Amino acid sequence: MQGQSAKRFDEVRYGVPVALTDLPLDDLRTFRPDVAEPDDFDAFWRRTIDEARALSSPPTLTPAETPIDQLVIEDLIFSGFGGEPIRAWVTRPRDAADAAPRPAVVEFIGYGGGRGIAGERLQWAAAGYVHVLMDTRGQGSNWGSGGDTPDPHGSDSASTGFMTRGISRPDEYYYRRVFTDAVRAVDTVREFDFVDGNRVSVTGSSQGGGISLAAAALHPDVFAVMPDVPFLCHFRWSVDRTPDHPYREIERYLAVHRNRVDDVFRTLSYFDGVNFARRIRMPALFSVALMDGIVLPSSVFAAYNRLASTDAEIEVYPYNGHESGQTEQWLRQTRWLAERI
Repeated sequence: MQGQSAKRFDEVRYGVPVALTDLPLDDLRTFRPDVAEPDDFDAFWRRTIDEARALSSPPTLTPAETPIDQLVIEDLIFSGFGGEPIRAWVTRPRDAADAAPRPAVVEFIGYGGGRGIAGERLQWAAAGYVHVLMDTRGQGSNWGSGGDTPDPHGSDSASTGFMTRGISRPDEYYYRRVFTDAVRAVDTVREFDFVDGNRVSVTGSSQGGGISLAAAALHPDVFAVMPDVPFLCHFRWSVDRTPDHPYREIERYLAVHRNRVDDVFRTLSYFDGVNFARRIRMPALFSVALMDGIVLPSSVFAAYNRLASTDAEIEVYPYNGHESGQTEQWLRQTRWLAERI
């Protein structure tokens, strides 16, 4: 979803037009909606992750072709869902091989983007962390510099995009594969000898934020989670109210498949960030933008307000759309994470 601008719409409040896309901030801070959760949620994910781990192969790290010589950049291939190969860039300080193991940050990517070219994202490594940027299977052609990981699974009927691929059944839904890839990325990074396996954090913006919530909930050894304007939260609310894509992919699908509404939202309940948030106990730093028409602020607060963590903060950007805090938020993350490490 990076590269898209939020479509703002006016609301009249107290007789004054405002460009907010959602509820007032005071209401957002207490927004705790009931979100459907299937009885076998934990069993479903335990089975999924166990199956992926049983099919895994040893990862490979290959030096990347890049003129950058002040940092080590490597091409990682590891086993994701179904044992299938997933690509990532690993970027780290050059002295990491000789120094004590370093904390790591695993980053997930916004909707439609890929891992891009080696060396495009250097900030976390320049700040002293091992940075792992996971490719998102099947994506990488909507913005940025491309992706390198195919998704070898087909789908029954679906609308344009990724949101409805396999949406009739939880076992076949696209994000089952993506979220499993994310857990396996954490598994893999924790085993590197240059990484402190007890200090592996996860982050991402938009779709990447939603993936980070799933990874943190499904991998109890994640050190901290830092989702920015996280997508994929409170699906029913978001599909019904969000004015912009990509939630409208689901709206379009249901406009055609009128008799599948219950099946669709039952599938989505296995992938809802609110349900993952209930299982997150590690430190969490969120961000939200109050003029966001792609990820409604209420959907972000629906997840944030359900966190099980006792160490949670949310940074609010009142006058930003889906771009949110950008580098300002990254600086906030570095300070927040350093305090805990």
